[in-house]
Amino acid sequence: MLTTNQGVAVGDNQHSLKAGLSGPTLLEDFILREKITHFDHERIPERIVHARGSAAHGYFEAYQPLTELTRAAPFQAAGKITPVFVRFSTVAGERGSVDTARDVRGFAVKFYTDEGNWDLVGNNIPVFFIQDAMKFPDLIHAVKPEPHNGMPQAASAHDTFWDFASLMPETTHTLMWVMSDRGIPRSYRMMQGFGVHSFRLVNAAGESHFVKFHWTPKLGTHSLVWDEAVKLAGADADFHRRDLWDAIEAGEYPEWELGLQIFTDAQAEGFSFDVLDATKIVPEELVPVTPVGRMVLNRNPDNFFAETEQVAFCTAHVVPGIDFSNDPLLAGRIHSYVDTQITRLGGANFHEIPINAPLAPVHNNQRDGLHRQAIPRGRVAYEPNSLGGGCPFQAGTAGFVSFPQQLDGDKLRGKPEKFADHYSQATLFYESQTEVEKAHIIAAFRFELSKVSVPAIRQRMLASLVNVSADMATKIATGLGIKVPAAMPTALAKAVSPEVTLSSALSLMAHPGDGGIRTRKVAILIADGIVGASALVIQAAITAAGAVTCMIGPRLGPVNCADGQSLEATGTLENAASVLFDALVLPDGGDGVTRLAGYGQTVEFVTNQYRHGKTILALGAGKALLDQAGIAPTLASGEPDPGIVLASADTVDEGTATFITAAGKHRHSARESDPPRI
Repeated sequence: MLTTNQGVAVGDNQHSLKAGLSGPTLLEDFILREKITHFDHERIPERIVHARGSAAHGYFEAYQPLTELTRAAPFQAAGKITPVFVRFSTVAGERGSVDTARDVRGFAVKFYTDEGNWDLVGNNIPVFFIQDAMKFPDLIHAVKPEPHNGMPQAASAHDTFWDFASLMPETTHTLMWVMSDRGIPRSYRMMQGFGVHSFRLVNAAGESHFVKFHWTPKLGTHSLVWDEAVKLAGADADFHRRDLWDAIEAGEYPEWELGLQIFTDAQAEGFSFDVLDATKIVPEELVPVTPVGRMVLNRNPDNFFAETEQVAFCTAHVVPGIDFSNDPLLAGRIHSYVDTQITRLGGANFHEIPINAPLAPVHNNQRDGLHRQAIPRGRVAYEPNSLGGGCPFQAGTAGFVSFPQQLDGDKLRGKPEKFADHYSQATLFYESQTEVEKAHIIAAFRFELSKVSVPAIRQRMLASLVNVSADMATKIATGLGIKVPAAMPTALAKAVSPEVTLSSALSLMAHPGDGGIRTRKVAILIADGIVGASALVIQAAITAAGAVTCMIGPRLGPVNCADGQSLEATGTLENAASVLFDALVLPDGGDGVTRLAGYGQTVEFVTNQYRHGKTILALGAGKALLDQAGIAPTLASGEPDPGIVLASADTVDEGTATFITAAGKHRHSARESDPPRI
């Protein structure tokens, strides 16, 4: 039965209590007042950053024990399973913003270990904009909508952000990552995650190593192109959220491998960069990534608000065997995340909300406060005590013990000398990209800076980018119609000689995944008069390969095929935009193709698939739809286009196999343009 919050059965949930049918509503209607009061208070303050998010439950499985490096619970035995809850997010946008904005993505993992909760709060980019937490409020104020007009939402392409960035050269390295394809991932399931900071692993003997954390997706690292991302924002603002949810519901559980970069204090001292600088990576050529386990997400939340919205991640949440470094940005986060949750979740008892509660038993003398859930027993709320038998006892060396790092220095404000190198790793990142990826970075800077209304900001930003790559800066300046300024002076006392100048691991294309089409979405256009048999053969083969197909027609419902086969359109040319799909099949059958050709949306659908580098299979008469869009099966160079597959009624099986292989490449970047008009 429907009840009030006090468990009282509600007899009528349709009408308020009145004095006569046309009379005033009575104040004594406690059922109405409770319902309205609760509704009025249902919203909680949204996160200042990472407000827009999506999450899932899963588990982490260790490959081998790492006891020689750490006593952290998840790594103590081969095959050990630790439950996790993972939240992905954008950074700048508000809770109602779009998923596909160009932005850093949050990648936060809560490990429910048997020694307490450990939160690895990271991003899909291994570096950050700033070096010291002192500048974090300034960074976020700059990238958020401008305060005088509240615009733009979930976008960095505006004056205040680039004004800040152009005056803070330390942002340059991260800017390169965000302006690259990393800033617009294809899916949460297809992006890497990083712990960003250098942390410490500490073993049972108290010995310490530095560590950096890397998550690598099994499906490979894939991205959107900008035109695609913009159109997706209109076609489905929940694109990434829906993608993650649908995959898990279908049993296609996302999986990542956890890798560690492990190095000593002595190694760190010898690097040309400072490992405590969050704007720097440790190149994999210097310290390889060692796989140590895998994470699988296999269950969607039961309630978005109770779990995804109320989950509280804090960098301060570590377990014995994991410790902090002296990274000055990390130091600020250790405070900031806890402080934020107290405001957002109504007090210091946010750890008692079910999604935040550890699986390990909790014993302490904390009491009272807003929203207290636990009911402590006994008269003792202090330590030491004798009235409670001395309980709870200190754990001594069995509990968390901070690594006893020796400290020496004067109290002062400033940064180590190596922090002053703002450009060498930005250059490393840019030069490590493929030519296609470099072109995307240039286009992103050009677009963002074209939205800046103050010319001096553009000039200043370009002066900084000259230090990364003169060629890149020239190409950006050409698109903006301005001259390349002189390079911005650097703060370095002497030039840095980086150990690594090219790193293939920094390209998205270095992590293609298994090359299959599992979980990809394939559109099959249909209409009255098509040949249904070949469409069904292709649908069966694509489904068997693990992809999801959608029959799209001019209208929903049954389609009258020329060969009597039974097909049904589950999407329409109006409600299923091209950008929602990873590949396209054009049907055979002259009458059906003629009908499809009569719709303007068909040409737009085919053209967008071509423009965004997607794989297209045309069966028999379906080639006419390619012709209508001006699409040839060859590239401008005259070479065959690997993303355009033609098949006849006699070669359906061969054509489908070729199509599946080609679609597994994700994108054919050689033709990121409109079809040539002949």
